[in-house]
Amino acid sequence: MQCPTLDDLPPPPTGKTGWPWTEESRRLTNQTREGDSWPRISVVTPSFNQGDFIEETIRSILLQGYPNLEYIVMDGGSEDNSIEIIGKYSSWLTYWVSERDNGQSEAINRGLKRASGDFATWINSDDQLCKNALVGHAEQVGFDVQTVYVGVCVYIDRNGRPITSHRGRVHSLEDLLRVRTVWRNQAHRGHIVQPEVLFPRAQALSFGGLNTDNHYTMDYEFWGRLLLAGAKFRYTDIPFGIFREHESQKTHNMLRQTRSLIETAAKLARQAQTLSEETRKEIVKDLRVYLQDYESDYWKGSGRLAQIGLPRSLVLPLRRLRGLVQSTLGRTNPL
Repeated sequence: MQCPTLDDLPPPPTGKTGWPWTEESRRLTNQTREGDSWPRISVVTPSFNQGDFIEETIRSILLQGYPNLEYIVMDGGSEDNSIEIIGKYSSWLTYWVSERDNGQSEAINRGLKRASGDFATWINSDDQLCKNALVGHAEQVGFDVQTVYVGVCVYIDRNGRPITSHRGRVHSLEDLLRVRTVWRNQAHRGHIVQPEVLFPRAQALSFGGLNTDNHYTMDYEFWGRLLLAGAKFRYTDIPFGIFREHESQKTHNMLRQTRSLIETAAKLARQAQTLSEETRKEIVKDLRVYLQDYESDYWKGSGRLAQIGLPRSLVLPLRRLRGLVQSTLGRTNPL
């Protein structure tokens, strides 16, 4: 599909301006300098009750100006206004459906299997692609079917205001597994943010795509499985993805996400035959210590009694008792 123009699409809601409401990306020529067709890029958007954001997501993908785009929306049976919004743009969608599914990962996998692109990404229904993301990548970087491309991600708040930008630092499977020193390094923030990535679709499908049993760190596991499959990671410095921070995201449950992260990293480490047994054991040990340290800090931050060092066996019953006594008086400061 040739991307539509701004004039082709429905007008934006009143008061909405800028990207992707009243601005569009540059348009790429239909063929490369060599006279070939551009590689097909497939974008999958999993969606469920994100009516506040999904129109912005859809427009940011349709207005990329790329001449060989495939766009698939997999809605999980939304009960808000998402279906109305998706329907408004259905003429420009390669495929869309709204039906109950077994979660985000299954929806993405189904979209990737239905797609036909050489490269793919998924953009969640509260995130976006940057203006000129695909055109900039095509013009300045190009495409290699054994390469995972990682651009720059812009963080925005709920209202679309920019917060910061991010560039990952994972170049190898060992980098990915070094949670303390690379992935969650406080100074350098080495993690990969999902909207900033473009990957070879066939390679992703060769190992089944995302793990549908992993609900909190499926993208982290996906990068690991790509590396295990022999993919190279290349950083492009192209502004590519936009990640929206808001209160209803799964990533706000940091303790559960951290436990999932460490469990997933340890599993990948045990599968990493390119690493020596000594290195694998050292990584798994450091992951265990990191989780212990994180859980300890998390507990100390949970209330005053925990902060001063009282044991859980004393604090938890006191909290339950206080909750019963105070249930009719409203919330109080945590113990």
